[in-house]
Amino acid sequence: MSSLPGAADVYSEPPHTGRGGWSWYSGAAGWMYRAGIEFILGLKLRGREILVDPCIPEQWRSFKIRYRAPSASYDIVIENPEGVARGVLRVELDGKQLPAMAVPLLDDDGVHDVRMTLGTVGEPGMRE
Repeated sequence: MSSLPGAADVYSEPPHTGRGGWSWYSGAAGWMYRAGIEFILGLKLRGREILVDPCIPEQWRSFKIRYRAPSASYDIVIENPEGVARGVLRVELDGKQLPAMAVPLLDDDGVHDVRMTLGTVGEPGMRE
């Protein structure tokens, strides 16, 4: 037998029996998913809050995210009327403007509507 990787790139010969070849590929899909969610769509969890600070093509006028937390769901709509790549101007939770950019994670088994408006601001993700 040779010491080349077998099916699915798992070695079958000592001293590497059971070791996967090209192991860096194993997490590639997960890292791409995370990059898309966290750095393009901008959805990040920080403790008991959801932060959304997208970096999107200026041509994207809106997009939606459904986030399911352990005890509530969030229907998030991001609108981009100015056609900007970055900058959150306004955040609303269930029709009420939030004083900060973070959306609190609620423990109520409810479904919550989050609306965010992007636009030109002094610093990306910060209000003027």
